[in-house]
Amino acid sequence: MYRFQISAYTQTGESIGLVGSTPALGLWDITKCVHLRTSGDRYPLWWTDIDIQESDCQQRVEYKYVRLDANGNAQWESLLDTNRWIPIDSSDRANTPNTIIVDDGAFGYLQPYPFAYIQQSAVRTPLDEESKGLKIVVIGSSVALGHKAWFLKGWVWLLAEALQQKYGHKLVNVSEVGANVSRTIARFPWFVTPEQPDIVIIALSLGNEGLAYCPPHERRAVQRRFENGLQQLVKMTRDIGAIPILGGVYPNGDYSLEHYSLIRDTHKRMLSWGVPVLNWLAAVDDGQGRWKAGISFDPAHPNTVGHNLMYQQIDHHLFDIDKDALAKDKQRFQQPNEFPIYFDNEGFHVSVCIEEKRLRIVNSSSYSYTIAPYWQELQTALQSKAGLISGIYIAKNIQPGTLPFLAVEDGAIATTINIPPNTDLEYSAAFNLFSPNNILFDDGHLGILQADKQHLWIINESDNEYNIQPMWTEVCNALKAMPSGVYEDPLYPDVPFRTMMIGKDGLESRVKAPPKSAVFFQYKCELSDISRVAILPLGDRCAVRMMLYKMEYDGPAFPFDLTRTTNIADVADAIENGFDDMWNPAYLHYSPDAGRIYHSKWSGLSFAHEVEETDDPTNDMSPVHERMRVRYTARSERFWYALRHCDKVLFVRTGISDAYGGKLRGGVIDLVNKLQKQCQGKPFHLLLLSPQSDDEFLDIPNVLHYNVEFNPDRMYDDLGHWMYCTEVMRGILKSLGVSSKNLFWCPPKIPKGWETR
Repeated sequence: MYRFQISAYTQTGESIGLVGSTPALGLWDITKCVHLRTSGDRYPLWWTDIDIQESDCQQRVEYKYVRLDANGNAQWESLLDTNRWIPIDSSDRANTPNTIIVDDGAFGYLQPYPFAYIQQSAVRTPLDEESKGLKIVVIGSSVALGHKAWFLKGWVWLLAEALQQKYGHKLVNVSEVGANVSRTIARFPWFVTPEQPDIVIIALSLGNEGLAYCPPHERRAVQRRFENGLQQLVKMTRDIGAIPILGGVYPNGDYSLEHYSLIRDTHKRMLSWGVPVLNWLAAVDDGQGRWKAGISFDPAHPNTVGHNLMYQQIDHHLFDIDKDALAKDKQRFQQPNEFPIYFDNEGFHVSVCIEEKRLRIVNSSSYSYTIAPYWQELQTALQSKAGLISGIYIAKNIQPGTLPFLAVEDGAIATTINIPPNTDLEYSAAFNLFSPNNILFDDGHLGILQADKQHLWIINESDNEYNIQPMWTEVCNALKAMPSGVYEDPLYPDVPFRTMMIGKDGLESRVKAPPKSAVFFQYKCELSDISRVAILPLGDRCAVRMMLYKMEYDGPAFPFDLTRTTNIADVADAIENGFDDMWNPAYLHYSPDAGRIYHSKWSGLSFAHEVEETDDPTNDMSPVHERMRVRYTARSERFWYALRHCDKVLFVRTGISDAYGGKLRGGVIDLVNKLQKQCQGKPFHLLLLSPQSDDEFLDIPNVLHYNVEFNPDRMYDDLGHWMYCTEVMRGILKSLGVSSKNLFWCPPKIPKGWETR
């Protein structure tokens, strides 16, 4: 019995039929076609069971599907002369009492070679229990299972038959449809280890990691997880005393040229791991990352022809190993070969373990040693003997006063490291220390690795400093995997931007990763255990934002950041009224002479950055009004969100605090009263930065005044002056206890559903 099945989307009243070259299939008479059925839980899959007698055909049945409408009108799936077909082999039928499933893929896509399998059994090569050959286990995904090859007789089945006949080896296939590296690592102890294999073939694909369909910024992370997972599986194989062999990368019909570049990079690196690799690219790749014409069933799978090409690429001599040679290899891998590459007579020596990508540095002397790129004798020894891969290596046991990492370039150490007396340090390639699931983020240069629920590493393998902040959406989301709380670098806690705050929505602070570095973060406390300070500028111009920008304390803009507000009374009134009229078109008018937008309700308020080159504000202000509505609505929401969610508030205003009702102090007192109302009991200060006497503001509660002048025009004209002002501002904030360790960082997009009043 044959079950023909196909995936087809239909409209109400439509159905799918099958017509072909045998009497059972209507002899190409569309009125005698076989009607397929479907069901609610299996749609869009359609199927039918047909008993095809060998006497009804030669050794091949040809057929096509048709789409039938409610009136019985038929539409062929293809008008080309090419037909679908299956081979009819009496030996196959004799050996398969169960139903043969003919999977024809999608309607309208005629396969160059058919795919079928037995309904209730998988193709297994009989094992000769008395054989003196080796035992080989294959663990992989659907391609390793033989999917889309006729009767699942794919490259693994072909290899199993050949090795049994040539060497007497036994092969067990424990692959699983859809398996990726994480799933395979989890299955390994249950499906591979009990078999006690001599050789393990690990055959996985970047396709099952999601490479073809993930966003472009995630592709490097997918690649890194895949490679890291393969290396972990290699180690697991060696740990059980077996020889690992890697199935190489292979194409995908949905890969682009960028995908192709990535899989070739992975292929090149796999060849450098000291593990045999089954090289399939040369046989099945079209030169652009996709399958050669006629050898694939769908984007992810080769057909029978493709499987044969993959099998033909396998060098059988890889498996020409006798028991004695195998025993020696097992012993070598069970006891990793760590060998010295440099030593002196004082007790300093360096050794490596190539298989585990590990470097050991021992200083048993009473002197300190400094490893630097210019130590030519050591660097030459590393390059010629160590086989180190480029990247960051992390110390296994972090010791205070010792750099917890080193960088490797071109096989040599590129970092200057001090090695104290009586030290035994072990460095391992960073991404080899973690399972694929622990790689939270990786763009090919920056990686975030979760050591456990309370520790993580930020690895920067680039030549540039990385500035990690909440507006970096991908990183922010990746850090949701860590428990909420405050994380600090325990080795360098006083270095700025080494405090990481993580909330339920991910990263909530700014963190810096120096070039060629590894920064370690350790859970310190809950977010509620620290008092986070929000800095909210209140004008009079953009000087505060400019200085915060240079200090890297800036985030998304607030309402007064890019405006001019000469009257402190306008600021107080705008805050009291929730900013709603700030972008009200009824109050906005454009001055061509000044090139600014002025506000008629708050006469001291104007805007210089809202009109763009493509606008015509004299004749049509509607695009400007709409842009301002979007911008200032968002800035207003951030202001209120920061005010409600921080623990303390520092309002900052520059420029002369002008008169209010004829009294200089009046404007400040009025503003403080309105701020106090909005803060709802939350502690706050109003920091005034203006060239005025401190006496003007004595004894006003919550007010701090510094007699300084920050002129944004002069800062724009003179970078040196800008940096000088920034350092003055930094000192003021430091004196108030505000730093990157307790700064409240407002998210660029405010979570929906929070109360703005």
